[in-house]
Amino acid sequence: MSTSDKLGEDGVVSFAIRHVWLGMRAVIEDELTEFGLTVPQFATLMMLDSSPGLTVAEVARACGTTRQSANEMVAGLESRGLVERAAHPTDRRAHQLHATEAGLEMYAKARPAVRRREEELEAGLSPQVRQAAREWMAAIAISCGLPDKK
Repeated sequence: MSTSDKLGEDGVVSFAIRHVWLGMRAVIEDELTEFGLTVPQFATLMMLDSSPGLTVAEVARACGTTRQSANEMVAGLESRGLVERAAHPTDRRAHQLHATEAGLEMYAKARPAVRRREEELEAGLSPQVRQAAREWMAAIAISCGLPDKK
């Protein structure tokens, strides 16, 4: 069965999304090797750039992984001096995460490579299709109970 058959009208949308995500993740991971980052590490730096002070549990939920896996990933960033932990002001058991200056610089260097590669992947799509895809993904995320990040 071809990919277009699997993703056609009779295909399962969640399977199509997973298929696309796995392909995009592999391509983006290749871009990030130059910076010594994985996709979850890049995503963590991106989240901490826009929302400093997230906990490991919040990062785990956003990355779709376990808290243990997120903790190990954050430890890797921490050992490279890209992230630091601070005591949470209201929860003794949690730590807030902050990207260091080096972490923000790494994110700023890696982000254009990721965006360039995404633009290459979307090159055959019209601006209208790109916008419609983003709107659809945002609406489905909200329907699934994910917070609206607007």
